Amino acid sequence: MKPHAICFFVSALLAISFVGPSYAQDALPVNAAASVNGVIISNDAVEQGIQAALSQGQKDSPDLRKAVLGKMIEISLLSQQAERDGLANSDRANSQLALIRQNYLADLELSTYMSRNPVSDADVQAEYNREIATLGSQGMIVEYKVSDIAVATEADALAALARIKKGESFDKVAKSVSLAPNKVQGGAVGWVQAGQTLPQIATVLIGLSKGQISPAPIQMPQGWYLIKLEDKKFSKPPTYEQAKAAIRNGLMQKKQFEFLSQLRQGANIVVR
Repeated sequence: MKPHAICFFVSALLAISFVGPSYAQDALPVNAAASVNGVIISNDAVEQGIQAALSQGQKDSPDLRKAVLGKMIEISLLSQQAERDGLANSDRANSQLALIRQNYLADLELSTYMSRNPVSDADVQAEYNREIATLGSQGMIVEYKVSDIAVATEADALAALARIKKGESFDKVAKSVSLAPNKVQGGAVGWVQAGQTLPQIATVLIGLSKGQISPAPIQMPQGWYLIKLEDKKFSKPPTYEQAKAAIRNGLMQKKQFEFLSQLRQGANIVVR
């Protein structure tokens, strides 16, 4: 799970919320980018907005910086008007501001945790070596082109399998009975590696030949599945340089998942 990028509007809103005291329009402090009715928008706040925009794929330029500052001025004008209109202490405002603060703090906590528990180059190299070792003597990556049918009960899965054995195509049955969103594509999943699937699927998948369907329904946490191996291909694994960015991202996601799991275990969570 990648740390959430805070949208520009939220970044700007938070930045303006903590800009500090008001000044006369003609007496701006050194770090001020602008003043709106005496309320300062700092250079640091503008930089936060620019970084948020860059994280969304925009390119840094004088026009972008001008646009960011202009947007912050507009937000400051609107927020000041909201104060004058008595909206600042409304239930709706308090609820939304609390949510913005919560999301920001969650993002900050994840970022802080990762800075204190970084993924090292040695971690990435070790994971690459481990993945290469799992490829076996041929050292090739095996990818499987898969389609599936997901139903609620074993009886439904057996009925679907019986239809296929009588001659109906897998994709026709998938469109007819599958509960998964990919039913409209005839159950097509695409290319996957066995390690990217749950063990119940992987165990069956690696034993199938091209065109073969799982001989029996597969029980999963969310229901019962039939799978079909449409095709299989082999490819050379990427070099360490080619793979290290993806591996690092995967290890970061794993660290974050483990951190969140620890928090869940120590929390009292009640869901209605």
